[in-house]
Amino acid sequence: MKAQKNSVTLVLIGLFKLLKGIALVVVGIGALRFLHRDVAGAILHWVDILRVDPDNRHVHALLDRALRVDRHQLKALSAGTFIYAALFLTEGTGLVMRRRWAEYLTIVTTGGLVPLEIYEIAKHVTAVKIGVLVVNIAIVVYLVVRVRREA
Repeated sequence: MKAQKNSVTLVLIGLFKLLKGIALVVVGIGALRFLHRDVAGAILHWVDILRVDPDNRHVHALLDRALRVDRHQLKALSAGTFIYAALFLTEGTGLVMRRRWAEYLTIVTTGGLVPLEIYEIAKHVTAVKIGVLVVNIAIVVYLVVRVRREA
């Protein structure tokens, strides 16, 4: 019964990784679609559709950032997003299939990002960043304990 519970947890982690991978593929495709479009115009279009106040400071900050993004940056963002998506999809698939290599891969990649997440929190604390850090640490601890127990 305990082995089955651990297996369910492993599959849930795998599904979480697959979901993140799919989300990143969507973001990457979205970045590619903006290569030949007016990014600021698209943002204003969505501001109008969502009936957000166009004079809102957050909208202005978003437009300011969007206007500074060039084609090269969009291509780099898209490439990086697809690379991370491939990593998450590989981890997720391996974990769902209960492969030992996927457990090791997830420990190394997820654990390797923890210092970066801590750095980001130190720069600007948000609840989302703290939540992501806690989830990633929990995943790493769970997998390390699982691998050591079954070794």
